Formats: sequence, C-alpha cells, structure tokens
Amino acid sequence: MDGTARDREAGTRGYVPIADHGLIGDMRSVALVGTDGTIDWYCCPSFDAPSVFAAILDAERGGCFELAAAVPARTKQFYFPDTNVLITRFFTEDGVGEVQDFMPVVGASAEEGRHRLIRRVLCVRGSLPFRTRVAPRFEYGTRPHTLRLTGDLAVFDSRDLSLALTSTVPLEADGADARADFKLAEGETAVFALDQIGGEVSPSRCECGEAERQFAATVAYWRGWLSSSRYRGRWREMVHRSALTLKLLTYAPTGAIVAAPTTSLPEEFGGERNWDYRYVWVRDAAFCVYALLRLGFTEEAKAFMGFVSRHISPGDGSPSGPLQIMYGIDGRTELPEREIGHLEGHRGSAPVRIGNAAADQLQLDVYGALIDSIYLYDKWAEPVSSEQWDHVTALVDWVCAHWDQPDEGIWETRGGRKNFLYSRLMCWVAIERAVRMANRRGLPADLPHWQASRDTIYRRIMSSGWSASRQAFVQHEDGDVLDAAVLMMPLSKFIAPTDPKWLSTLDSLTEDLVSDSLVYRYDPQTSPDGLNGDEGTFSICSFWYVEALTRAGRLDEASLAFEKMLTYGNHLGLYAEEISHTGEQQGNFPQAFTHFALISAAFNLDRALG
Repeated sequence: MDGTARDREAGTRGYVPIADHGLIGDMRSVALVGTDGTIDWYCCPSFDAPSVFAAILDAERGGCFELAAAVPARTKQFYFPDTNVLITRFFTEDGVGEVQDFMPVVGASAEEGRHRLIRRVLCVRGSLPFRTRVAPRFEYGTRPHTLRLTGDLAVFDSRDLSLALTSTVPLEADGADARADFKLAEGETAVFALDQIGGEVSPSRCECGEAERQFAATVAYWRGWLSSSRYRGRWREMVHRSALTLKLLTYAPTGAIVAAPTTSLPEEFGGERNWDYRYVWVRDAAFCVYALLRLGFTEEAKAFMGFVSRHISPGDGSPSGPLQIMYGIDGRTELPEREIGHLEGHRGSAPVRIGNAAADQLQLDVYGALIDSIYLYDKWAEPVSSEQWDHVTALVDWVCAHWDQPDEGIWETRGGRKNFLYSRLMCWVAIERAVRMANRRGLPADLPHWQASRDTIYRRIMSSGWSASRQAFVQHEDGDVLDAAVLMMPLSKFIAPTDPKWLSTLDSLTEDLVSDSLVYRYDPQTSPDGLNGDEGTFSICSFWYVEALTRAGRLDEASLAFEKMLTYGNHLGLYAEEISHTGEQQGNFPQAFTHFALISAAFNLDRALG
C-alpha cells in the first residue's frame, strides 16, 4: 500500500490508530501489524533492541514493512484460532487474499539467532495484485544501511545489524529499500521471510513448502501451550487471548516479562506522557505470574522466579533496598532515559523516549507484588527452595525496617514523594504473605517482629489512610484525594469486601473516578503528578473495579461493567494502557498489566456467578 493510500485509510498523515494492530512474536521480540497489512513496529533481536520498523512513532522516518493488495480493498484481521498467528484479509472486487504473519518459535539451536519473521500471502478467491515494500530504518532511524539485491534475496546491512529478506517473487531495489509487485491467482502463494543474519546464521530461503511447515509447527506450538489452561468459564476466548498475549510478552532466555513491547505510545495524543515500557517492572511481572498461575501455566512462573533469583540480590544496599522497580530483560539495572528527537512521535506526540528514569524511583509496593507472587507460586506450583526463602526473609526484614517512608508510588509520579496508601497496603501484603508461608511450611522466620510490623501498618492505614470528610480511603496521608489504586484493598484481602468503610469508599470512587465503567486512576488537577496534560481512563483500574464490585456482591453491576470494558478492546481483544474520552486506545500496546487484570476479573466474576 503506498503512502497516499495509507493516508486515506488512517486519516492522520499515515498513522494507523494504536488499536488497529495485531501482535506476533517468538518470546524474544514482537512485531505490530496494522490492519492495512503494514508492520509498523519491530525491534530485532529483542524487545528492547533498537527498532528496525518504527512507523508507529514516525510515519515518514520510522521504517516499515508494507504488504497489501495493490488495489482498493476492505480488510479484516483475526488470529488463527487459539494461536498467535495473525491473518489479515483483503477483500477486493476481483478476489480475496490474505497475509499470514507469524514468527516461528524455536528452542536453543543455531536457528535461534535467526529471529525469523514470515509473511505468507495467499489468494483464496479470484485473483489479486499485491505490493510490498520493505524499508528498514535501523537504530530508531539513525543508522544508514546499504542494500545488496540478487533476484529474490535482499540483504540490508547496517553497522550493527544485518537483515536478509528472501522472497518467492522477484524483488526490485527502491533506493536502499526493496519492493515487489506481483499477482496471485486463486490457490497461489507467495512467501517473504525476514531474518537476522551474521555469525553462524547465513541467508536461508523460505520456499512455499518450508513456510507451510513452519506455519503448521507454529500453530501446533501455540495450541499445545494453550491446552494447559484450566480455565473453562465464561469469556473463555477473551481470557485465552489475554493469556496468549502475556506469553508473547515473556522473554524466553531469562524468564523476564515486559510491561509492554513498545515505547512512547502516548497516554494523551500530542502530550508528553510517553514512556518506554520494554522492561521488567517487578510489579507488573509479578501480577502476570499470578494470572498465569491462576490458569495453570506454571512454567512461566518458574522461569520468572529464576529471573528473580539470578538478578535480585538481598544484600544490595541501594536506597531503594534489595529491589529496583524495574530491570532490563537481561537483568541489567542501568536503564538511562533519553529522548529521540528526530522521531516526531505517534501522531506528533513527542518526545519519543528510550530507557526509563523511573528505574531509580522508590516504589515500596513492588515488595508486596513480588512476595505475593512467590507465595502463590509456593502454594500452587512448587515449594520455594531454601535459598529462595532466604531471599524472601531478607526482603521482608527490609520492608519491616523501611515501610514508613514516602515514595513515588505505583503511578510513578514525578511530583515528589508522598505517603501513598497503596504503598503501605502492599508492604502489608509483603509481610502478611510471608507470615502465611512461614506458618504453613514451618519455615524459619522472626514471626513476632514480622507480625508486629504487619499490624502496625494495618493500624496506620486504617487511621491515617481514611478521610472522615470523604468517607473513603484516600490516595495518601494528610490528603483527601481519591485514587483507584485503593481498589486493591479488598482484592489483596486487607479489608473485607463488604466492610462498611470499604463500601463507602467504593461508592465515592464510583462517583468521582468512574465514567461508563471506565476508571481514572486519579485526578491530576487535584493531585499534581509533575507532568503537563491529562490522560485517559486506566484499563487495569477498570478491571480492578469489576473485581471489587464482584467481591462486594454487586454482581449485576460487575457483569455490566465487565461487558462494557470488553467493548473497548480492539478487534482482536487487545488492550493498550488507557482509553481516551472518545473510546480510542492510548499508551503502550498491548499492556501486560491490563491483560492480567482482565484475567483476574473474569476468573472471579465467573466463579461468583456460579
């Protein structure tokens, strides 16, 4: 599809909306494929590597892989059932064609370094002309490259990365890019395969028969993985799509789980709230482990526990204690934040940021999220080892000594530290879950000290976190601002879901922060967060709201709110971080946190409905 056609379809200078994308991947990296058949985002060879295609961040300079009907067409996009194989269909006056996009899943072998991305084109009815253009822009569009073209093989060479494009149709040079125009009759197929090459990995053609075998193997892998799910309730399709998405966001070599596979997709179009999410937030990953364990996927939890054991040292004396709030997918701790000034950002939403300065923040809630996931792993998967328990006790001892200090909180505000209720709540969770583990398994622990600290935190929250004027639990001590994070109070079993104080809080949140089932995390006007502009509703908070209603016994309200939230998912059931006042998805996409919350809300609501 040429630029003019794409401009007409997107209506915003070539930008397809964030939600108009599907996701493929191989547990090393992912690609976002627009409903027009264009790959708009791809980092090779890993989630946090510099981009090769980044048209979603700059339609002109970002680079893309276009593949579509060469005539006007209607399109529809769906996943091959129970897999992460994406199909984009083109409906024209002369026929119907489709592009099957997938990344083969390989184990530890020489082929692991190939990072193959396959685009298989079929004409299923009539005849159809197609057009493709492969325009890589290495290192976020800053690194020039050369093209070596020989018939059906194109090699793109940059200083640090080389990619080979093999094709079953002839390729032509278009400057330093490659293109092809071809026509398929009913039943005919064309294949494009993009590989990383270098070292022991050389260009390797992917003929139609090989593509068929790789397609079958990839389908079998995803279906085999999903068959382990124990979920049999309502909303099975949405729950399983969320599980498949969380699996795509895992980094197989280390067991890391990224918060999202993209950077700088705006929380407000034209605003500055643009962040790099291609890292391991301890909080997000731990919650995702909970969701996967709920469904019966224990291997992912085991892999993440391995990541924690390898990369988090209880003896670390840093100001944030043993834990940073986030790590690189390889466990690195340095994630310096910088701006990429030559990219204009999605629909002009600058700046584009690489790295994340929030890595240096103090966010005490991460201790509760992590220890809760360890508790559940110990309960549902396999007992933690003696070494892992030593790590837990070191973390809990640190929490007991440091919970009573201001921090930046779950929302990573840049407006100064405060005594956030949610941070206190999750410190309570950290200690309470460790006490449970010690009691259940007879593990060594300083239980009198732990229990005293736990009870002190409880009393502090109940006295200083409660606003008599608002008749609600509030965002931070010495204030009366509401915050959707307190929805976790009954979900974490801190307070009974029918406690009068909690029900009063739930009513206050509904009145102030809920709009047609969608929940704002807080009001930046009454609780300045150090940033300009506004934001949309936070999808994870909306699913927390469903779960809070469920636990309070308000099942009709919960069911309606959940069904409404499902209408805000995209055509594939994927969610970005936020939803704008017009219903558009905003923020990095798809977001692991949101899909975890969907699974949890669906699981608990289905169980409550009986």
